[in-house]
Amino acid sequence: MKLTIDQTKGDKKVPVYSRTNPFQAKVLKNINLNHEGSNKETRHIEFSLKDSGFSYVPGDALGIVPENDQELVAELLTEMQWDGEQVVTINKKGDTLPLKEALTTYFEITLLTKKILQQAAQFTESEELKALLDAEDVSRVKEYIYGRDLLDMLRDFGPWKASAQEIVSLLRKIPPRLYSIASSLAANPDEVHLTIGVVRYTSYDRDRKGVCSVQCAERAEAGDTLPIFIQPNKHFHLPESEETDIIMVGPGTGIAPFRSFIEERSVNKGSGKSWLFFGDQYSATDFLYQDELEKYQKEGVLTKLDTAFSRDTEQKVYVQHKMLENSKELYEWLQAGAYFYVCGDKEYMAKDVHEALISIIEKEGNMSREEAEEQLAAMKKEKRYQRDVY
Repeated sequence: MKLTIDQTKGDKKVPVYSRTNPFQAKVLKNINLNHEGSNKETRHIEFSLKDSGFSYVPGDALGIVPENDQELVAELLTEMQWDGEQVVTINKKGDTLPLKEALTTYFEITLLTKKILQQAAQFTESEELKALLDAEDVSRVKEYIYGRDLLDMLRDFGPWKASAQEIVSLLRKIPPRLYSIASSLAANPDEVHLTIGVVRYTSYDRDRKGVCSVQCAERAEAGDTLPIFIQPNKHFHLPESEETDIIMVGPGTGIAPFRSFIEERSVNKGSGKSWLFFGDQYSATDFLYQDELEKYQKEGVLTKLDTAFSRDTEQKVYVQHKMLENSKELYEWLQAGAYFYVCGDKEYMAKDVHEALISIIEKEGNMSREEAEEQLAAMKKEKRYQRDVY
């Protein structure tokens, strides 16, 4: 791989590591944060940044360039009766790799797109594929794609009149996966930590695995290396002043950036108060970083900690419910200039938290809904309402 050259130090050329030239970071620690009996697996992974030249601030993300699961690659080779040693061209520049290596390290094989289906249609006489693409109801293609991968497509619409080269030419390069950094560089010099929820599920009678999360869970032991880079996040960061109060809402792996916020505040000993809302399924098995958070609370670094464990009670309680329970005090913090942060699930949680926030401002500020929305929009403009949702 071509290295970008930084300044010369003495006679030594120093490589610049980046998204296009990731750094092979050594795994220092890899532990499951969930306890026995949990429905989840959440990995706390620590990497060494020694000799990388990387630095980061709380709120930034770490990119990992993942590899595909070898079992899935083997299934593809078997299904299509391809020779894994056959050399294929992988990009427009004409670079080549043996097919097995290309499917493992270069191509995205776990996601389908409409474009892949459309281009694949030329290599098969499948009436089913033709009917799917010709259907007036465009949602049918979306429905087919959701939860399926390349292997499904090859099994569903064969036989194929295409070479391995023609099929892989339909695929895009495997994109890096980005994770919110869960550590402060000031608290952990030469290290970066992540909190990764491991994705495993079954769909269409096959077990599926999250490409990067399962690689991190199953194939990244202490001493191994993974290719990484830092992705700055200008839209999600601590207030400039250490004296400013912060309210953080981060259920599940959404806690990651807030661990970095709290660590940073702990080192810098600012006078600003901090309030964390954390939630998950069961307190006994899913209270991520419980010991650390309770220690920070004892030390006064974390002023308030409110938790919502949805499966501990008959009626499900989520972080937004805890916000509403504390609406008066939460509004007082906001009126005093606190920054409000949300990290985690975009589809449900972030929307519910947004709604709760409007309700709190409306109720406690004695305003109309419209006025509450305007106040929230003003907070956003002032960078006092920040979201890192996915």
